[in-house]
Amino acid sequence: MPTLTTAPTDPRGIAEQVVDPELPMLTLADLGMLRDVRLLDDGAVIVEITPTYAGCPALVAIRDDVVDALHRAGFAEVDVRTVLAPGWSTDRISDEGRRKLAQAGIAPPGSASSRLSGPVPLELGAAHRVAECPLCGSQDTEELGEFGATVCTALRRCRRCHEPFEQVKAV
Repeated sequence: MPTLTTAPTDPRGIAEQVVDPELPMLTLADLGMLRDVRLLDDGAVIVEITPTYAGCPALVAIRDDVVDALHRAGFAEVDVRTVLAPGWSTDRISDEGRRKLAQAGIAPPGSASSRLSGPVPLELGAAHRVAECPLCGSQDTEELGEFGATVCTALRRCRRCHEPFEQVKAV
């Protein structure tokens, strides 16, 4: 680890730039996963992140990448904590994140349906899902499969340009 001559001062800015291993065009800031970053008086950093869903397999890699980035920036003690409530929603994806998804050929999610607090209702089927083709802009698209490359995405096809694409599911 390189030695810094001055103390690092912006742990949030560093953590915000860590990328998602499943959607590497997006940072934690783009995804809205970063809940809080605190620099304590003793120099330790506490980072709170909310996974896109509780069983997210990328969570360990994200935690390790946050710790590594902050260590490389000169922060010796880093504690990354998982915060499950309130739960993450695709509404937390920034406008920049949505732009990056579309630029990468992945349809960004629509607005998540609002719901009351408590258990998340089970919604079977995906007939209500719509997506604009990120390649030609047509809204005449169809879902080919409930799951894409990750469980966070669905596989779709545009009926106008006939190209397949993924869509991040709204949750």
